[in-house]
Amino acid sequence: MEAYQPDRSLKGKIRRRLVRLAERRPATAAPTRPMVSFSFDDAPASAAAAGAAVLESRGLRGTYYIAAALAGTDGPMGRFAGPDEIVRLALAGHEIGCHTYSHLDLGQASGPETAADVGRNQAALEAWKLPKARSFAYPYGDVSAPAKRALAGRFATLRALHHGVIGKGADLNQTPAVGIEGPDGEAVARRWLNRAKAENAWLILYTHDVANDPSPWGCTPGALERLIDQAVADGFEVVTVAEGAAKIAA
Repeated sequence: MEAYQPDRSLKGKIRRRLVRLAERRPATAAPTRPMVSFSFDDAPASAAAAGAAVLESRGLRGTYYIAAALAGTDGPMGRFAGPDEIVRLALAGHEIGCHTYSHLDLGQASGPETAADVGRNQAALEAWKLPKARSFAYPYGDVSAPAKRALAGRFATLRALHHGVIGKGADLNQTPAVGIEGPDGEAVARRWLNRAKAENAWLILYTHDVANDPSPWGCTPGALERLIDQAVADGFEVVTVAEGAAKIAA
């Protein structure tokens, strides 16, 4: 299965920059100590197993962004977790977030298309007896102004993929995040952990599969372990995305 590629044209890059100025919802408080969230997009089965095991062995929990149409299917990151595996994550205390139903490219979607696909995903998660999702991540990190407007206020956070940390005034309708992916993913994430510590800010890290031989969008269990252990040693509070949002929107 070939991975879908969103718009990477100059026009698309400019649009992604401009949309950050639209429909902003600023965080009203700063963290009282540095925070970090470990999140997993699409929930490949390896992330639901190996990724969760790394966190749980340390008494910690993460956030899994689910696109229900992918559940149990095969993709470029391996098999995606099925409903039973996703429910197990929730029962273990991990947060289950929304990632649209069909992994829709919101950089191209209209407002009504966005609302309908997200509503379908919420209905699917509720049918699996999961709590109502409080966190959302834009597939591919992309969003148009109409799509962002359609989702504004529906979730505590709407997460994108541009790099950055989160503090007072950050846009909760398009929060930054840093990927643990590719050959330099661990090093990049480590640099952003250092910045979040220096700025007493909140950092959201994300990856996809967690395997010894990961896809270009994933990381190894060892990389995840080292980043978590650095964060704990540096005094970070490790929170789910929903927990982090509650602390800076108080």
